Amino acid sequence: MNVSRETSERLERYQLIVEKWNGKINLISPNTMQQFSSRHIADCAQILDHAEDVSGHWLDLGSGAGLPGLVVAIMKAAENLKVTLVESDLRKSAFLRSVIRDLSLSNAMVVSERIESLVPQNADYVSARALAPLPELLSMIVRHIHPGGTALLLKGRQWRAECENAKRDWQFDLQSFQSKTDPEAAILKIRGLSHV
Repeated sequence: MNVSRETSERLERYQLIVEKWNGKINLISPNTMQQFSSRHIADCAQILDHAEDVSGHWLDLGSGAGLPGLVVAIMKAAENLKVTLVESDLRKSAFLRSVIRDLSLSNAMVVSERIESLVPQNADYVSARALAPLPELLSMIVRHIHPGGTALLLKGRQWRAECENAKRDWQFDLQSFQSKTDPEAAILKIRGLSHV
């Protein structure tokens, strides 16, 4: 990844913090820790390739270990972007706050609430990774996205079937991009979301 030295150092420190906390609260699968940079950081960073004019409010749903929300906050720390990480698990919220504090990320904050009870956020961007099947995920997104906003979702190998299932209840403009880290996975770029 072609990033500044400061960004690279923050990403490395983020990995060290994940390693320190992972034994206590199981943030990521332990057998993926050795490939943290390629498996997790690079996977999440690629969504920024599909976001134009990244500014305003970015909402990351079900942030967990901060993937992709913290990666976005780190990579866009110098830009006019506020990143809100939504995580209802209090231990994971404490982890996220620790990373934000340790890395001096003034552009990021954590909300420890359930997605469905959170006040609508009117976000310009909404992201999620490994959170829920697309039909269920869209019902969470529609509550929190600005009418002209963009959802950027990291989806696994079943993404085509999930899209077909979602079209039964939802209308949306979809662009899909093959993942750079898993040829069977995809980044879904969704706009114009509404109920059928």
